[in-house]
Amino acid sequence: MKQLMFTLCFFMIGLVSVKAQSETDMVIRALKSANPDMITTYLDDYVDLKLLDKDEVKNMSKNQAALALKSFYADNGIKGFDKVSDGGKGNLVYILGKLTTAGKSYSITVQLKQKNGTLYIITMRIS
Repeated sequence: MKQLMFTLCFFMIGLVSVKAQSETDMVIRALKSANPDMITTYLDDYVDLKLLDKDEVKNMSKNQAALALKSFYADNGIKGFDKVSDGGKGNLVYILGKLTTAGKSYSITVQLKQKNGTLYIITMRIS
């Protein structure tokens, strides 16, 4: 009976990890698509957003962040995304990578938080 409980607990922990990983993969796919509309579906209601040489804006509404992100992608000709690293602990997850254009790349850090069983972007910094 003890072994059955241990196996069941291990299985449940594995399911939670797989779910978080698959949601992270979905965000990575959205970043690789270079489609800001797809990316904005993963934004939380309020986001901390830092774009290049501009000041970071804390608690920007999802709609404002979506408009800023669309403008950034259009102005800089973002073509794709290359993941450098990802990880996390508890209900916080991060993704590090490079946004690519025809001639250069920008570093990006995305922090996500699990809310109601789904990961949402809470911070995005592009430099």
